[in-house]
Amino acid sequence: MQSPSAAQQPASTSSSHPKGLYVLFATEMWERFSYYGMRALLILYMTQALVFDKEYSSLIYGNYTSLVYLTPLLGGYVADRYWGNRRSILVGGLMMAIGQFALFFSASLYTAGQATAPQTQLLLFMLGLGLLIFGNGFFKPNISSMVGSLYPAGDNRIDTAYTIFYMGINLGAFFSPLVCGTLGDTGNPEDFKWGFLAAGIGMLIGSLTFELFKNKYIVTAEGTALGAKPEQTVAHSPVVPVGTDAPVRAETIDQPAAKSFASKLPMLIGLFVIVYGAIAWLMNYDWVGAFVFAAMIVTPVAVLADASITTRERQKIYVILILSFFVIFFWGAFEQAGASLTFFANEQTDRQLGSYTVPASYFQSANALFIILFAPVFAVIWTFMGKRGIEPSSPLKMSIGLMFLAIGYLIIAFGVKGVDASTKVSMFWLITMYLMHTFGELCLSPIGLALVNKLAPLRFASLLMAVWFLATAAGNKFAGVLSALYPEPGKPAPFFVGFEITGLYEFFMIFVALSAAASLVLFVIYRKLTQMMAEPVVAR
Repeated sequence: MQSPSAAQQPASTSSSHPKGLYVLFATEMWERFSYYGMRALLILYMTQALVFDKEYSSLIYGNYTSLVYLTPLLGGYVADRYWGNRRSILVGGLMMAIGQFALFFSASLYTAGQATAPQTQLLLFMLGLGLLIFGNGFFKPNISSMVGSLYPAGDNRIDTAYTIFYMGINLGAFFSPLVCGTLGDTGNPEDFKWGFLAAGIGMLIGSLTFELFKNKYIVTAEGTALGAKPEQTVAHSPVVPVGTDAPVRAETIDQPAAKSFASKLPMLIGLFVIVYGAIAWLMNYDWVGAFVFAAMIVTPVAVLADASITTRERQKIYVILILSFFVIFFWGAFEQAGASLTFFANEQTDRQLGSYTVPASYFQSANALFIILFAPVFAVIWTFMGKRGIEPSSPLKMSIGLMFLAIGYLIIAFGVKGVDASTKVSMFWLITMYLMHTFGELCLSPIGLALVNKLAPLRFASLLMAVWFLATAAGNKFAGVLSALYPEPGKPAPFFVGFEITGLYEFFMIFVALSAAASLVLFVIYRKLTQMMAEPVVAR
């Protein structure tokens, strides 16, 4: 076998990163400011200003957050085949800014003491959510996939780059609940509009940042623009490392174009209709939920139906799909932060610090703050272990992440055990839980992003990144379904798979059981997945 070309050689071990990483860092930081600032207020706005009950608010929350991660399928497809990353990011950012301003106008129509929201207020609310959903679809998969594109083939800085990127965007997630919560979560529903306005301005700043600096810094080492239209992209065959495993050679994309999906569309559409109908029936005709879960099942089939996929590519894609399944359980529990855990913070957490009452929305900053503090620690740990050949593989890291999630819920479950609905518990329980969840997230989310980037065939990079976010969509919808089980005094006790939820202890134990079970199953199979990721290195 011939030696690889210079372009294929692993990059140097330089610790510096391209300046483009920090442009993407800043752009995504402001987008996350916009998203999490709005999310910190969403469930409170629905219950306090739109006068929705908790069950219906949880349904809307689950639908919104799941569709936010479903539309990257559309955005990834459009970017891969028509627009490229750059145009998709700009269009998505502007759509999200307009969506936040629609929420601002919706909240501006609130009148004190209203028993029901006026129709115009509801229409603007739904319009705002719709624009945010589709805007995120164009924005999210494209900016994430561009991070890995900044580096030469085989560059060993890529895991650290994604961790830095992940830490950076959490600056926005940290400040946004504080800023938007201070402006909007004042105890007066008339003030929600100011929080939404701040979120819209933040999104405009992010879009402007990307436009001003993309041409200078979002480029390859040779100065070629990244994220241009697909026809302007030059195909190449990189060699990329996967954690501490053997290098994986990405198959050449300089091969005949993939066969058209036209002949397979009738089969795929028919399969989707059948699966969609079956899930809708099982979910008592929750059409949005059925759509999300049906897409999670059928989309991988559509990806694998491409006749141009080689055996090695197919094996790597299987790893992405299997790990995506476990991601559903992670986000189903983790994303209670914006739903049931906000109810808990608002109603049953002692939020007094002297004479100051901490807004419930502030607690959504805890996770981001812990990421900022501990992401560098985890990066150092992985680097230290990697140099000694003992770094866990990506699937094992993700198993550990799920176990941290279970531990977090176990802590808060014991914090509320035996406590009645009229008693407020210390903030310690909620904050400690968020700390464990952060450890879990750092073991799973940035690792997963890097894994998709390294395993996905280049011609499917954005689409498979979108599939990864599709698993997050299913997890977010699952979060809304589970949040609707939050026990309320005076209402019949809900049931989950035959178990009665009589109080918060039983409610939180649901997440302990789901997370721990997923962690253990992934631990059992992680060695097989690691073998599927690796490719023998041929002697030169």
